[in-house]
Parts: sequence; structure tokens; C-alpha cells
Amino acid sequence: MNTAVTPSGAGQPQLLSNLATLERREAPAVISHSNVQPVFDIYANVQDRDLGSVATAVYGIAAELRPKLPPGHTIAVRGQVESMSSAFTRLGLGLIFAVALVYLLMVVNFQSWLDPFIIISALPAGFCGIVWMLFVTQTTFSVPALMGAIMSVGVATANSILMVTFANDQMLEGRDSRSAALAAGATRLRPVLMTALAMIIGMLPMSLGLGEGGEQNAPLGRAVIGGLAVATVATLFLVPLVYSVLRRRPPRQDFLTDPASPDGDATPTQE
Repeated sequence: MNTAVTPSGAGQPQLLSNLATLERREAPAVISHSNVQPVFDIYANVQDRDLGSVATAVYGIAAELRPKLPPGHTIAVRGQVESMSSAFTRLGLGLIFAVALVYLLMVVNFQSWLDPFIIISALPAGFCGIVWMLFVTQTTFSVPALMGAIMSVGVATANSILMVTFANDQMLEGRDSRSAALAAGATRLRPVLMTALAMIIGMLPMSLGLGEGGEQNAPLGRAVIGGLAVATVATLFLVPLVYSVLRRRPPRQDFLTDPASPDGDATPTQE
């Protein structure tokens, strides 16, 4: 405080005690910034809980504190929660678009709006199987689990296509929808089971989560196993039932013809 301070212009030197006062205060040693704004970071870790439940609790605490903040202050939850929310949103939209694109592709292939609807009738059961398997194994929803759900959509749809295509061929031969559905279920039993079991057995080692880091990919295998297990049952029983109820008339024969026929006659294609 006895330090002499000389003005830049003309003037007598003054002691610092005449110009300012000093006091001791506490200040942060490290100052963090986010989007140029100074912030105070409060870190929270996850122990023996999933990130989603911890994030829900943190959001609740933040909602209680926001009305008590001084003007100009805000609370923002950042970190892995933002990445998780963004990934879940994108994969959820990807799953919806996958189902929609598969349906539209089958509409072009079958030249019908009804047959693709019958085919995808097994997908809700597959989604129920995914939720059931994750619940039984105490596995939380994650990015690998949603990726497994998308994989289940493809395999379950392929099995249902086998059923509906064979049933359409049977109706073109003169059978009614009920007998055609029963014949499709009996004839396509082994191909559907072989396809589903091959996928389930292949995903079994992954679902056990053995080895170092194996628990990261375990939700993918469990989601595929649960989805295919229930979707296969729905393919063998629910899809023929829906087919027998909705398919009143035989499929239009001109959409199931061989385009290379020299006479241009409607020749049913045989699988």
C-alpha cells in the first residue's frame, strides 16, 4: 500500500493507499468456458446404475434449482447424456425408417399393399420379444440393443416373406386362404426354423458377454435372440392367421407372371 504510483501525465506521485483498497478473496484456480460463457462444472459418475436413470435424477435436481437461480444464470446437463440422447433419437428414427422402407420395397415387389402388411404383422411381436429379453436379462436399452432390433427386422421380414409367397402360390392353384395359410405354415416350417435358429445360435456367444469387453456387445446379441425367438413364433402362427383373415381373394395373377413369357400369357411363377 506504500507503493508510489506515478500518473502517465503531469502530476504528483501518489501512494497506492490513496487510490485503492486491498482485501483477500478466494477465486477459482481454473476457469472453464462453454460457448465463450464461464461455467462451473459439476461432475457426476455412474456406479452400479445405468446412465438413463442417473440422467433422469440429474434432470430432476436441475429442474428444482432453475427457479432459484439469479438472473443471467442457467443450468445445462452436458456430457455423455447428450451423446446418448442423440444416438437414441437417430437409431429410433433409423428403426422406423427401416420398417417403412422395407414395407415400401415389398409393395413394389408384390405389387400389393395387403401382402406387405401381412408380412410385417410379425414385427410388433419381435419388438415385444426384444423388450422381454432385455427385461429378463436385466439389460438396459443401449445403442447395441437398438442395432440388434434393426437386425431382427430384416430376418423376421425374410421369414414372413417365405410364408406369404408360398400361400399366394397355393391360392393361385385354387385353394382358399385358410387352407393356403395352413399349407404355408406346414411347408415353410423347417426353412423358417433353420434361418431363425442359425441366427440365434450365432448370437448366443455374444449374448453371454464373455471375455474382456464382451459386455459392451452383449445387448446386441440378447436383442437379436429375444426378437427372433418371438418373431419366429409369430411368423409361424400369427402371419398365417392374419393371411387367412385378410386375404379374401387370390392375388392378382398379372402381378405374378413371368415377364419373359413369349405369348404374354399370365404364367404363375413357382418357387
